[in-house]
Amino acid sequence: MVDNKEYMTHQDEMGTIQISEDVVASIATSAALEVDGVSGLLNANMADFMGGKKMTAKGVRVEMVEGSIAVHLFLVLRYGCAVAEVAGKVQKSVFATLQDMTGFSVKTVNVHVGGISFE
Repeated sequence: MVDNKEYMTHQDEMGTIQISEDVVASIATSAALEVDGVSGLLNANMADFMGGKKMTAKGVRVEMVEGSIAVHLFLVLRYGCAVAEVAGKVQKSVFATLQDMTGFSVKTVNVHVGGISFE
């Protein structure tokens, strides 16, 4: 992973919670890889052409938008799977997992399919 010292902060009545963007990216990666049909994530060099902020982790870009988490996942899917169906399952899985594990609200989970694996 890229050495990234960005933190997402959540304030409540008991104090402040800070979670590294790298941790959020790791959670999103694990949730995405558990979905049947996902072969892997694009490496940062391939996904960089999509523009915007640098990747937090391999194939994942995380940012804080209006106090909520926004995630971009750059995936490689297995040949023969229904792309829209797998992408939808990834969105739901990552969304639910991030909210459950971090307690932060998730604004968006954007799935970018950048390749097909024939293995």
